[in-house]
Amino acid sequence: MAERIYPSAKHGGANGAAAGGAAAGPAFPAPKAQMYGSARPIYRPQQSKARRRGGRRCSLCCCCCWITLILLALIFMAAIAGGIFYVLYRPHRPSFSVSSISLSAFNVTTANALSSRLNVSLAARNPNKKLVFVYDSISVSVSTGGVGIGDGSFPSFVHEARNTTLLKTTVASAGQSLETSAASDLKKKSSLALEIRLETKAGVKLGGMKTKRVRIRVTCDGINVAVPKGKVSPTVSSPDASCNVELRIKIWKWYL
Repeated sequence: MAERIYPSAKHGGANGAAAGGAAAGPAFPAPKAQMYGSARPIYRPQQSKARRRGGRRCSLCCCCCWITLILLALIFMAAIAGGIFYVLYRPHRPSFSVSSISLSAFNVTTANALSSRLNVSLAARNPNKKLVFVYDSISVSVSTGGVGIGDGSFPSFVHEARNTTLLKTTVASAGQSLETSAASDLKKKSSLALEIRLETKAGVKLGGMKTKRVRIRVTCDGINVAVPKGKVSPTVSSPDASCNVELRIKIWKWYL
């Protein structure tokens, strides 16, 4: 009896299904990465505001520290230079004294107007061995009891080392108006206690080097002169009064 071979429905159906599925299988949706990858922005992490502020504060603190260190270094170098200069030259301030003074005219009118004339001589001394002082013109004002009685000036000059210079000038007032109380008080006096004030600028010269000129104020007090009466010649006083010398260094808007 001959064998009969029957085709397998299972294999045939599977192959047919596979072939049919390959020919007309269902379409699956594309992955999201393919759909949105080209349009989606790239993520870039950003620093927080607190971190950025911290960085700015750190840089500002570093800048302040550097500026402070530079200033301290400059001050230190200036102090060293000043110490070396002092050791080498031993600088001293100039000194002034009143050599002579006379009141040749002094009159207060009934209209409370003052007319006066004083002859003033001052001695300026430079005690330094190598330092030379260079003075601008010197303004002179004389007062008694807070009331100004005359103004004058000395010319500019160069004050050599180890030198004493005699300065002479006339201080005068013509028809100066006074308050009633001040005029009445001056009419009664037979002598006046005077205060002399000098204002100028001076610099230091050392060889070919010159410093910037600074303000100097000189105050001389404790000087008494007799008021002339009638045609009597004025008395020349030689008080030899010492004077106080002040350096007025300007820092911004103030004088020290």
